[in-house]
Amino acid sequence: MYAILDIETTGGKFNEEGITEIAIHKFDGHQVVDKFISLVNPEKPIQPFVVNLTGINNKMLRTAPKFHEVAKRIVEITDSTVLVAHNAQFDYRILRTEFRRLGYNFERKTLCTVDLSKKLIPEAESHSLGKLVRSLGIPVSDRHRANGDALATLKLFKVLLSKDSDKEILKGIIRDKEHGELSDRQLDIVESLPSETGVYYMHDKDGEILFLGKSSNIKKRVNQHFTNGGKKSRQLQKATKKVSFEKTGSDLAALLKENEELRRNKPKYNSRPPRKNFSYVVKTVDNENGYMQLVAEKSSLRIDAFASFNSLAGAKNFIFKVTKDFELCPKLNGISEAKQNCSSYENGECKGACINQESAETYNKRVLEVLDKYSINQKNIVVVDKGREIGEYIAFLVKKGQFQGFGYYDLNHQINNLKILESIITPMNGNENTTHIIETYLRKRRVHKIMELDK
Repeated sequence: MYAILDIETTGGKFNEEGITEIAIHKFDGHQVVDKFISLVNPEKPIQPFVVNLTGINNKMLRTAPKFHEVAKRIVEITDSTVLVAHNAQFDYRILRTEFRRLGYNFERKTLCTVDLSKKLIPEAESHSLGKLVRSLGIPVSDRHRANGDALATLKLFKVLLSKDSDKEILKGIIRDKEHGELSDRQLDIVESLPSETGVYYMHDKDGEILFLGKSSNIKKRVNQHFTNGGKKSRQLQKATKKVSFEKTGSDLAALLKENEELRRNKPKYNSRPPRKNFSYVVKTVDNENGYMQLVAEKSSLRIDAFASFNSLAGAKNFIFKVTKDFELCPKLNGISEAKQNCSSYENGECKGACINQESAETYNKRVLEVLDKYSINQKNIVVVDKGREIGEYIAFLVKKGQFQGFGYYDLNHQINNLKILESIITPMNGNENTTHIIETYLRKRRVHKIMELDK
């Protein structure tokens, strides 16, 4: 659990500043579950430059509660949380100073989004809150006010969590917070999990990932892990002390995230992922008359191929489907063994390419339509799918046929501006496996839309 924090102060000498406004959003890693926002009477004057910066003046604070009147609420909302702030050292120091004046030792673990962004977004021109969120296309209102900056920090933190593919943020928190046996919670832990799409992580007592997987129903899938029999399952159940998760909204995002993180983390209890996710391909070859034929063959390479499959049956079924859908010739595609014209020519489903009645140029245009519809080879596109909540979408970026990564957005300008789009994308390793995952998904499932980018 996190407490996203921002504090505005009077300014002044080190450790003599007073709090003028505070905003705390209690965030469970997925949504805000509680919040506290208040002006605070610092019982001392505000420095003029601070008034100009924040718009908060002495008159506004005369009737505001004093710190001792809000202290209990701050303790309660931050209990068992990690404080997250942009320049956390400053906000944490101010809070501890105020509590020390009351004779209370306020201690919490902290995360600084400045440090995290330097590590996870090193290419950013600036890591100041205003410039950083602007570069990511994150809207900010009430800049230099506690709630405005806290909300901006919250949205930035969500981006950082998404970009943290190695799960260093989560591992560190679990390693610090979770010690001892959790056997009394192991069988009930699924109650805290959502029945939604995403990736889940089963951790040991040190926060290390023992097993990770994806599911369209995380709660149901983890429940199966806890109730499965077998030696390996029992070992996993005994070793698991915590289960965390990341909602993706999109099944495609879950598939790609699982593929990426299995190779990055190599969890102890996951089977070793195959070097290639496919074993058959479909390619085109020109026959002696210049007609393009669709051919399935065993291969773990996509060279000259435009579609990949896990089985020969899958490849052949695909050829059968597109032959029918695009009025292609069953004989040319190896479906019919007729010596003359195929039977589809007689019933009008084939236009006669099998007996040279249709020109190769006209016929091949329809074959190219198949390639355009079902292959991302050499394409510059953005695949848009549903996000994790209403009003949010996820964008998958493909450049020259190579998957670049994905990111979430809720404003159209974030996806229409390529520079901003690239800044919110979490980079991922694009290869033949990710191409196979994306193309297989697009063959079977509908997405919100597919946008072509300028080459």
